[in-house]
Amino acid sequence: MGRVNQGRERPLTVHHLNQLLLVCSIVLLVAVAAVRISSRSGLPSLLVYLGIGVLMGQDGIGDIHFDNAELTQVIGYAALVVILAEGGLGTKWKEIGPALPAASALALAGVAVSVGVTALAAHHLIGLEWRQALIIGAVVSSTDAAAVFSVLRKIPLPARVMGTLEAESGFNDAPVVILVVAFSTAGPVEHWYVLLGEIALELAIGAAIGLAVGWLGSWGLRHVALPASGLYPIAVMAIAVAAYAAGAIAHGSGFLAVYLAAMVMGNARLPHWPATRGFADGLGWLAQIGMFVLLGLLVTPSELGDDIVPALLIGLALTMVARPLSVVLCLTPFRVPWQEQTLMSWAGLRGAVPIILATIPMVNGVDGSRRIFNIVFVLVVVYTLVQGPTLPWLARKLRLGGDSEAADLGIESAPLERLRGHLLSVAIPEGSKMHGVEVHELRLPAGSAVTLIVRDGTSFVPLPSTVLRRGDELLVVATDPVRDAAERRLRAVGRGGKLAGWLGTSGNGD
Repeated sequence: MGRVNQGRERPLTVHHLNQLLLVCSIVLLVAVAAVRISSRSGLPSLLVYLGIGVLMGQDGIGDIHFDNAELTQVIGYAALVVILAEGGLGTKWKEIGPALPAASALALAGVAVSVGVTALAAHHLIGLEWRQALIIGAVVSSTDAAAVFSVLRKIPLPARVMGTLEAESGFNDAPVVILVVAFSTAGPVEHWYVLLGEIALELAIGAAIGLAVGWLGSWGLRHVALPASGLYPIAVMAIAVAAYAAGAIAHGSGFLAVYLAAMVMGNARLPHWPATRGFADGLGWLAQIGMFVLLGLLVTPSELGDDIVPALLIGLALTMVARPLSVVLCLTPFRVPWQEQTLMSWAGLRGAVPIILATIPMVNGVDGSRRIFNIVFVLVVVYTLVQGPTLPWLARKLRLGGDSEAADLGIESAPLERLRGHLLSVAIPEGSKMHGVEVHELRLPAGSAVTLIVRDGTSFVPLPSTVLRRGDELLVVATDPVRDAAERRLRAVGRGGKLAGWLGTSGNGD
């Protein structure tokens, strides 16, 4: 398929654009099919996407010669912003709130321990000079948000474990990026206390901007009726990206800002929420596919042979020593049981983020940066292949399966600005305890009512004695003052049945 950025540039014609669109569509279709394969086999999907990129590269059938590390870094950052936004939108306060102290300790002190232990292993076992060893230690110390969100959410783990791992993956990108940039800069590395101060300042700025942008965006979307429902998902993602840009411009952590802004909006009960989640989920998959394929293109498989053994040794030190040590030191003060510590030690998944961060020394021209990239690439592939599929088995052995709950309702809200009301669209899923409840037993607050039911493709106006069934879609009209109370009551009945409230079942899922 030719070489990239070689020879004289030719003008882009419609024919070239058509060819590019055809190749991109084929890659996307293959990647989407690969999702199904990976879900059946338990193989992390990132490896499939990386494989597609490698096959398209210069040692594969595509014969595309691509070596632009700077472009890869820029696109990787953009993809990571989208992935963090999607992950934040799907994170629930009730799960992440109790885990924030432990997750913050892992994202700060845990990263420091991991960097130190891994750098020692790289220096003494592999013989890398200290700057290269520190770069590798910092690069691989970040758990990957895409890997954590895509793999762990398929496993029914306890809420505290899930919340800790998700928050850690969202928080630890910021300090790791600062460390990698510092170690990759020409000249002596700054004193450790200067780096600590810089990390603390950037995290504080990013957190403040992310929370502020998320709150302002949520308030605006709840009080301004947009002319089309399809604009709400676009607005939510635009606000999340704006949080990243504002954080970065203010010399704060843009990654932390986008994650926190998305998390605030994800817990704010925004209008047309199911559509927004679906849109964000699709963008997240697209970002993962594009990022992993591009990283696969950047690697040259024929150059990896000499770096396999060093990658395995460094990965062994990271997985069996550095990660467990950081987990024990950071989580023992919070009295986390040893079973949960064991699982979280093994669940420190690495993915595209370390590979993207490995492009930073390449862009800065650090000696041996290509070898660093190759070692990180092999380490991520091998240990993701080992850790990802074995996590469900380890969770079962440790008896850490999450509690089964009634399926939550899908409630979509459309604001009726001129009427000062809301139209709630409620989908009753399989497993909901709303099945078998009569309409009058919902006991909705005054000012709200079920106005229409869609069942098996047929709509009808319900009577108070109409029995609700799984698969029904309800249209509930609520005035503005009781909108939140009506939604809380619907969720409570969905979780606890007709006796919700009397049995202590709340609409918040507590």
